[in-house]
Amino acid sequence: MSILYIVGTPIGNLGDMSPRGREVLETVDFIAAEDTRVSVKLLNHFGIKKPLVSYYQHNLRERGEQILGRIQGGESCAIITDAGMPCISDPGEDLVALCHEAGIPVRVVPGPTAALSALAASGLPTGRFAFEGFLSVKASSRRERLEEVKDDPRTLIFYEAPHKLRDTLADMAAAFGEGRRLTLCRELTKIHEELIRTTLGEAVTLYQEREPKGEYVLILEGAVLDRGPKVSFEEAVELVVQMAGCGVSLSEAAKSVAADAGYKKGELYRAAIEKAGRSKGHSLTTSTT
Repeated sequence: MSILYIVGTPIGNLGDMSPRGREVLETVDFIAAEDTRVSVKLLNHFGIKKPLVSYYQHNLRERGEQILGRIQGGESCAIITDAGMPCISDPGEDLVALCHEAGIPVRVVPGPTAALSALAASGLPTGRFAFEGFLSVKASSRRERLEEVKDDPRTLIFYEAPHKLRDTLADMAAAFGEGRRLTLCRELTKIHEELIRTTLGEAVTLYQEREPKGEYVLILEGAVLDRGPKVSFEEAVELVVQMAGCGVSLSEAAKSVAADAGYKKGELYRAAIEKAGRSKGHSLTTSTT
């Protein structure tokens, strides 16, 4: 049985095309492409002459079945997208699912990915991240989604088109706060490549003054979660005892430390009494009268 190959293509610089990717494109029977007009330029650059079949969002059901039938008939196919890895925020995922369901072998030929390339260059945490892709063009849906992820502690990755960038940045600043760190990655690997590490508030101001141009990847800092008490419970109790020993009422000392350290006032109050009872050197003031 023949194979479906998922072949990554350059996101800008044609020098990033892998030798294995070229080899696969040269040896398969036909190539499924998101936009054949774009893909033929890539193939011509490398001197590759193969039949092209268009496969995009609006014909994926009908064309997917046709491609599947050809593979089942003994032909091998490579799926590519306009730029980067197929199936990532791309209709190719449906064709891959069809092949898996039909028992057709699927092989991947890795290539550049705008999302991960931008993340690596962003200067923001990379250990945990979530890929959000393109937000909705509908303002209400876009804002609703931003509200859903505003407390996510992972670094967030978004794609955005230039004509939507200003609205998206404004909505992000409203949802996440103007101080949230952001790296805007524009035209990665291309002549006008640009990385801007800034904050949401500063980005909104910047693009009020300049016209957005090119395709953007937005790398957004995750939410900073409340990590709980900054000191141990024992340290907090000791602080209560020390304050009470200096003339502050035990109740007030427990209340003050509880507010700063994140523990319950009653727990600190009782623990301080027990600690003082075990220590002969402590004399606690239990009330203000």
